[in-house]
Amino acid sequence: MLIAKNQEVELQQLTTVEGHAFTGNVTMKVMIPGEKMNMLEIRYPAGSRSPTHAHRHESVCYVISGRIRGTIEGESVILGPGDACRHPEGVEHSVEALEDALILEIKSPAQPLDQFLGPR
Repeated sequence: MLIAKNQEVELQQLTTVEGHAFTGNVTMKVMIPGEKMNMLEIRYPAGSRSPTHAHRHESVCYVISGRIRGTIEGESVILGPGDACRHPEGVEHSVEALEDALILEIKSPAQPLDQFLGPR
């Protein structure tokens, strides 16, 4: 896939990551699955959160809208529109939505999503 139109990409419910449950109605669109990276659009409603977890890939996140509390290796920071963070491979991290938030996340190297998200 070389081009994705947002309105044509399937919205998916996220229930687990690395075997741990999300809190709240977190949803995702796989905007571009690539050979070496994946680009995801993730919506976190206010009060939702990911569990603390680590991956076998690196992620970079960019906050499009809303505010989140990102925790990386036990250190928390508030991020808002235009802010970004990186989750190195093997480093524990989590996201908590302080208000409705939209995040763009790029993961590399590309892995089958079911490998770390489980069946959806």
